[in-house]
Amino acid sequence: MKKPTYFWRKGIWALLSLFFLFIVCLSGIYLYLTSQLPDVESLKTVQLQVPLRIYTKDGLLIQEYGEKRRIPVSYENIPPTLIHAVLATEDQRFFDHPGVDVLGLGRAAIRMLQTGTRSQGGSTITMQVARNFFLTRKKTFLRKFNEILLAIKIDRELSKEKILELYLNKIYLGNRAYGVGAAAMVYYGKELNDLNLAQLAMIAGLPQAPSTQNPIANPLAAKKRRDHVLERLLEEKYISEEQYHEAINQPITAKYHGTTIDINAPYVAEMIRQSLVDHFGEEAYTKGYKVYTTIDGKLQETANQVVENHLIAYSRRHGYKGPVANIGEKDSRSAETRHKILAQYPIMNHLIPAIITAVEDKTTTAAIGNGESIIIPWSGLSWAKPALKNGWVGQSPTKAEQIVSVGDVVYVRKVGDTWELTQIPQVEAALVALDPKNGAIRTLVGGFNFQKSKFNRATQMNRQPGSSIKPFIYAAALNKGYTLASLINDAPIVVDDPSQANLWRPHNANRTFNGPTRLKEGLIRSRNMVSIRILDDIGIDYVIDFLTQFGFQKDTLPHSLSLALGSLSVSPMDLTAAYAIFANGGFKVEPYLIDRITDSEDKVLLQAKPSIACDPCDDSNDPSSLAPRVIPESIAFLMNTALRDVIQHGTGRGAKALNRNDIAGKTGTTNDQVDAWFAGFNPDLVVTAWVGFNTPQSLHEYAASLALPLWVDYMKIALKDLPEKELKQPDDVIAVRIDPKSGLLARPEQENAIIEYFREENVPAEENLSSANYKNPQQAGVIENLF
Repeated sequence: MKKPTYFWRKGIWALLSLFFLFIVCLSGIYLYLTSQLPDVESLKTVQLQVPLRIYTKDGLLIQEYGEKRRIPVSYENIPPTLIHAVLATEDQRFFDHPGVDVLGLGRAAIRMLQTGTRSQGGSTITMQVARNFFLTRKKTFLRKFNEILLAIKIDRELSKEKILELYLNKIYLGNRAYGVGAAAMVYYGKELNDLNLAQLAMIAGLPQAPSTQNPIANPLAAKKRRDHVLERLLEEKYISEEQYHEAINQPITAKYHGTTIDINAPYVAEMIRQSLVDHFGEEAYTKGYKVYTTIDGKLQETANQVVENHLIAYSRRHGYKGPVANIGEKDSRSAETRHKILAQYPIMNHLIPAIITAVEDKTTTAAIGNGESIIIPWSGLSWAKPALKNGWVGQSPTKAEQIVSVGDVVYVRKVGDTWELTQIPQVEAALVALDPKNGAIRTLVGGFNFQKSKFNRATQMNRQPGSSIKPFIYAAALNKGYTLASLINDAPIVVDDPSQANLWRPHNANRTFNGPTRLKEGLIRSRNMVSIRILDDIGIDYVIDFLTQFGFQKDTLPHSLSLALGSLSVSPMDLTAAYAIFANGGFKVEPYLIDRITDSEDKVLLQAKPSIACDPCDDSNDPSSLAPRVIPESIAFLMNTALRDVIQHGTGRGAKALNRNDIAGKTGTTNDQVDAWFAGFNPDLVVTAWVGFNTPQSLHEYAASLALPLWVDYMKIALKDLPEKELKQPDDVIAVRIDPKSGLLARPEQENAIIEYFREENVPAEENLSSANYKNPQQAGVIENLF
């Protein structure tokens, strides 16, 4: 019989062998896994997913794009109270352990053996950083082992402060908020440093269950968690008893705060978004790019309001088209039903959906989406004449019941302190404003409402410009040797156009003819016959080539006399860029919208280098940045004087309301009043306004009552603080007195003589004959082949 010691010895050797084998295997696994661990060095320069943000030139937020809302905060800018709160509840020994809390892991293991369920209690903040940045969330032993090893490695290579910074900027805290900076904005609409103790404790309590126990989804659970955080702060002596009682008695004040948009410019935002996605791909949404545009925030808001006001005014002038729907009197009494139905109708700019709940003799009561009951007085109802066909309206209403009924779903708008009935306009508009000196886009409105229609009428729409093309025809004539005093016969024309089934018989807007007309007068009065005869004389091919210098595409220019009346297609942006050449003295500048792009750390990735219109130029200007001259300075000057007279004496007289002498421009109305334009400028700003329907149909109004007033109201604000600027007269242009009827030099004693500008080589040589001395146009200097 063997002695017991023999078996004990055998057993001990067996255990030691197994232990040694375990150590060897564990070491092998450790060496293998550590060799496979990711490089922690990348955490020192980690780029968190940060959304794309778009700003005005003055730093106001236009839009934010990206699934994750994140506002990175450096460790130095994180409130100490928040750090204490997170450590007290998430990882009390964070500054003492080497990335892994052995005691915590031991407790978690015992709890798993006792309950049979896995627990997250053993994870330190460093382990969560390892998991969030490098590992999956799949719960396996191997993943947990990797997490432990990686946490130890992170703790060795990074400071505790850097680890905390990574953690607090990376964690998900509910409602698209990633990181404590974003959580402060989402739940409280404040910067992190502006939160009080109770609010900081609320955020510190979110990591445990951010989706289900945040203060918006579950206020009671969130408050319970907040109070626990406050208790831990008190236990750890981070706060006093007084601070604790004050904070714990504070109610839940959190509510959802979406991204605060400073400036409403959705068409601009979409142009930028598409441009960056084209350039950077999907990374555009995650790399924290900041795009600073050329948009002027104040002018953009002005344009938004002006477009809204004028389209609503047009809609009112053409009558009330009735309610959007009617839910019946019974459903209109139920607040719950009203709320559900109103949620189906979007708010459009300042137009709010409402349901009529009561109709009196001269007033009506309505409910809006927030449950508020509003009263619409007669002053907000009386405009609503019924809309009839072809732009006509019916008789003025005398009672509210002639306009609305109980249960009507309508739109209302608050003007000052008064509510008024309104309707979503079917008509649309676009407005573009450029700096003519460099092409910077200062304002862009692509329609009444982006939610209603994402089609950008400022850039994507091409429509006939009507008479607003005439200045370019006249500029071509001046370049060909005409003068502003040249006489052209404003008389009927009959054209045999092979492309037309019948003879073309164009006419003036008022269907009258004035006979011999000075070229400038033809432009001022927008005489169609004058434009057609000029085009016919100087040649369609010549004019087409000339117009391409202004940026018009050759393939869009019709090879017919109808070109003189604007039968080409052009976008508001392109027309604005073309008028900028008149405004800046003859240089072609390219419109641009992006001033610069920076990364998440404000390093400039792209800086615009626009071409500059200048003559003479500063020595500091890079010659490569100078805009090319496309027309002589003298031609630009002469067109400026003519277009300024359009404002003072012609179809643009409505702009005299600005009480300025440095503005110039031209109206444009197409056949059957389908499109209404006004393009105008001063030396600082060139602006085009367009009004029309998406599907071409008659507006039943001219540009002078549609596009021009819109333009004027915008310019009232845009030019308010800008002094008037004199027009610099070129050296090769001189002013002379002429006879207004013949266009020839005035007699010294002639009392009705007017001042006109000429290029030196084109000054009239003849003195005016008396009316008795000539009996045909040729004697008056009229170009013969134009009759």
